[in-house]
Amino acid sequence: TRCITVILLTFQTNILTELKTWELNLIQQHKLQMRQEKEKHDTQVKQMQNEMENLKELLRTYEISISRKDEVITNLTQALEKQKERVALMRKFTLWRIQHVKAKQEEYAIRMADKHFQTALMKKVWAAWRSVSEEKWKDKVARACQLKAEDVCVQLTNDFEAKIAELTAALELTRSELLQLHSERDQYEDTMKKAFMRGVCALNLEAMTMFQSK
Repeated sequence: TRCITVILLTFQTNILTELKTWELNLIQQHKLQMRQEKEKHDTQVKQMQNEMENLKELLRTYEISISRKDEVITNLTQALEKQKERVALMRKFTLWRIQHVKAKQEEYAIRMADKHFQTALMKKVWAAWRSVSEEKWKDKVARACQLKAEDVCVQLTNDFEAKIAELTAALELTRSELLQLHSERDQYEDTMKKAFMRGVCALNLEAMTMFQSK
């Protein structure tokens, strides 16, 4: 009886050890999978960060280009202002000369001065219109870059939430499997105890039968 008890206890210990080893292996596999998913997630984050840096570099390039265009517009505006001053001086000089010329030449000189003045005014209006157009273009580019950055952030958020949901589901599945294994282990232990008790009872009955027959 003691030998059978020892054998049963050894067998039970081996089974429990094997179940514990199986449980540890499952946990290790789950940790490995979590680490692989984290590395994959980190790689994707780095890729997204590289894309963000590329977009920032593109935005800086646009800003430099816009700044250069603003400098060109400023230079053109200054040139037009100088031209306007020259036209004004020319108009004064022409008016001074017209005073010493006949009436016909005076009207002709005045028309020429007015024509020059209108030309300068048209140039100034054109420069102002171009400045407003360039400003609108700069705002449009900045708005487009901002929308692109917002789309990238939304996409990153959605990807992260999906990964978290996937890992949470895997964790819940592993927990369910562990609970099932614990339940099966408890049932197995209960069955082993009952079998052991039946074996002990059978041995006792057989011993009593042998003693009675003797």
